Amino acid sequence: MRAIASIVVIGFWAALPAAAQQPAAGAAPPAPAMVLTVQGFPDGGEIPVKFSQAAPGVAAGEGLSPALSWTNVPAGTQSFVLNMRDLDVARNKTTEDQAHWVVWNIPGTAKGMTEGQPKGAQLPDGSYQFSATGQVYRGPGAAATGPRHHYMFELYALDTKLDVQPAADAFESRTKVFAAMQGHVLGKAVYGGLFKRPAQ
Repeated sequence: MRAIASIVVIGFWAALPAAAQQPAAGAAPPAPAMVLTVQGFPDGGEIPVKFSQAAPGVAAGEGLSPALSWTNVPAGTQSFVLNMRDLDVARNKTTEDQAHWVVWNIPGTAKGMTEGQPKGAQLPDGSYQFSATGQVYRGPGAAATGPRHHYMFELYALDTKLDVQPAADAFESRTKVFAAMQGHVLGKAVYGGLFKRPAQ
């Protein structure tokens, strides 16, 4: 009997005119989704070589971090976390992927990051950074002999500033950052790119 009642209610709702299913007049429309843009290549496109890892003896780039910008920041945002990942790497035979750039405690008032961020545990805006290379941006570096790798930039808007200090390496730091983020994420935006080293 309960199942039949549920079906009747669902059927009644589906039969209502579209206007009757809309939020009440005067209700605020949902906020637009946060949007992340990485300068220099389209979302899902090829990442320019200049943003790739600088390495001796291979076709490589300058190791420059790209400029980023974001819009539609959720109300109440106190800080941002940026996580750049290589989705095609299974680190040490685990489900953990490569940490190319983990940046946390980016000020909530920030609208983006300029190209070529410096090395060091802390950036000029007070945020912390780490990657598998060290306390610096790690550009893409998929080998020329293999397939293109998928690199993802993920931006999280948080309702707090994280009480997390850099750990022994990027992976431990990322684990601590993501644990501290739980329950504080107001919004997320992603932007992807493809890369493999040019053939020499």
